[in-house]
Amino acid sequence: MTPDSPNLKNNPKHIAFIMDGNNRWAKSKGFSPRRGYQHGAEAAKLVINACVEKAIPYVTLFAFSSENWVRPSGEIKSLMALFLTVLNRGEIQQLHNNNVRLLFIGKRGNFSEKIQLGMKQAEDLTQNNAGTTVIVAADYGGRWDLVNSTIEICSKIRSKELSVEQINEELINNYTSLGSFPDPDLCIRTGGERRLSNFLLWHFAYTEFYFTDCFWPDFNESELQLALDDYAHRQRRFGGQNKIFRVGN
Repeated sequence: MTPDSPNLKNNPKHIAFIMDGNNRWAKSKGFSPRRGYQHGAEAAKLVINACVEKAIPYVTLFAFSSENWVRPSGEIKSLMALFLTVLNRGEIQQLHNNNVRLLFIGKRGNFSEKIQLGMKQAEDLTQNNAGTTVIVAADYGGRWDLVNSTIEICSKIRSKELSVEQINEELINNYTSLGSFPDPDLCIRTGGERRLSNFLLWHFAYTEFYFTDCFWPDFNESELQLALDDYAHRQRRFGGQNKIFRVGN
């Protein structure tokens, strides 16, 4: 293996996915948006299984943004029906059988009681699993996350459980949705767009980004491997000029 060859043993520990392009995929094929999301759910299942096989410790999926509620009501209804179907069928049990831990982050209160119950049951079933942790961001926004963490810290200060002098980056991070997990090493966005769309704003400080024109329903293990190969050639400085971490070494 040459110095410039990707070292596949140095995969990222945490991959975040912005699963974009479901609607455009459906439109390009003359399908309904619902069909696009159904195929997107199948792609998510495939990608999770691929990450499990590659022993990626953490995977975060941007499933539903806090801004997505403004979409047409019929589309929202289809999304919620699909979400409930996925929570109630065998995929969750299969994840459990594969030693996957499943967590949800975001504002659960806006979802139906059935969906909230499905989330809790999935988390309870898989809570003791020690394999890949899959984190699903649903009704999530990066700005909401920062505001929510600020409110919680202010509440602790008001009750004198914390003091202003204790506020630092580590403390703020601990109160965010991913405070218990390492920041993503790599974010993969499909669908051709090159933006964050209010996703994990705090946690992406030193994340590497990979953008692909591939629509999410077409994203598969081969596409994932292209992203991992690209990541393996990156040089990560983490803000330093002299301390360079070459991923592939």
